[in-house]
Amino acid sequence: MPAPGESPSLLSPVPDDDGAPFWEYAAQGELRVQACADCGELRFPPRPCCPHCQSFASEWRLMSGKGRIWSYVVPHPPLLPAYAEQAPYNVIVVELAEAPHIRLVGNLVSGADASLNSLPPERVRIGAKVQVVFGSTGLPQWVRERT
Repeated sequence: MPAPGESPSLLSPVPDDDGAPFWEYAAQGELRVQACADCGELRFPPRPCCPHCQSFASEWRLMSGKGRIWSYVVPHPPLLPAYAEQAPYNVIVVELAEAPHIRLVGNLVSGADASLNSLPPERVRIGAKVQVVFGSTGLPQWVRERT
């Protein structure tokens, strides 16, 4: 809870043991997804056991960071005070190019470290190709892919 007169901050991830490597790689500007070290199946969210072969062996694979917008929403009204200050903004679901069954949530922004409202919501299009960017927060965000 912010002190009186202090503005609230945006939410930060709270990593668990299984997801901690995802956030460590993200802080380094890498998008990595957990994979089974035995059968090779990619999985997200991270978990200790492979749902396909039940192996407990895992590794983290570097992804291209490319995907497409699968869905999106513009929250009305934003539920948290820090987000209300940036409204209207988008929240997108991105289907990864290498693994279409894996979808990540983020925001479509104009560039790394841009505010959540740096692109008007009417510019978001389902199916648009996007590329991951990482700003100083270490959170994956998305920009339109340059073709």
